[in-house]
Amino acid sequence: MPLAVVLVSPRNPLNIGAAARALSNFGFSDLRLVQPYEVAFREAVSAVGGAAVLQNAKVFDTLAGALADCSVVVGTTSVGNRELQQPIHTIEASAPLIRGHVATGRAALLFGSEKFGLSNDDLSFCHHLLRIPTVPETPSMNLGQSVAVCLYELIRDPSAIASPPVRRAVSGADAEQLTTMLLELLDASGYTNRIVAVSTTRKIRRFFRRIRLEQRDARLVLGILRQLLWKLRS
Repeated sequence: MPLAVVLVSPRNPLNIGAAARALSNFGFSDLRLVQPYEVAFREAVSAVGGAAVLQNAKVFDTLAGALADCSVVVGTTSVGNRELQQPIHTIEASAPLIRGHVATGRAALLFGSEKFGLSNDDLSFCHHLLRIPTVPETPSMNLGQSVAVCLYELIRDPSAIASPPVRRAVSGADAEQLTTMLLELLDASGYTNRIVAVSTTRKIRRFFRRIRLEQRDARLVLGILRQLLWKLRS
């Protein structure tokens, strides 16, 4: 199954090792780390049985780079007091959506740091969110355990794989290029300013994930945006 597990700013090498072990347990191998806190994570003793996954884990400086080849990104959250901008599903409801998508493209499961979870910036890369039902008194789970639960749910019922969608969704790299291009156009037109720049970037990024463009549509929209930007600057 073409699925990447992406850990954003993980702090504890033991949790990284436990996540690698969970990938190996359930037949996955694509582990990606964005700015891991501890550089010695590859020696984590908690990766029993998952040493190969840990040794082959890819490290990225940015989340955009880690998601460049992923056309669907699902973030994990315990919700808490956050006001979320994306649809949120239970893990049971989210699993069939992910299984259906991987027939035609790569999906990513996104996990935040142990201390802070996913930031608003991180969440802006997600198409939808999932949560593991826990009791209100202890809403958050250990990182390695969360990875294990999510991966188990994905492989629990292979016969439930949905029919592959007809269309091929835009990749993460193309979605980010569209975001950048539209932001340049809005900046050149005077729509944005420094005060609202960060907020606007997040809104535009979420917009391109929400409308779920096809790859062929992405090329068309990019061409239109380039032409408009050229006209505006000429």
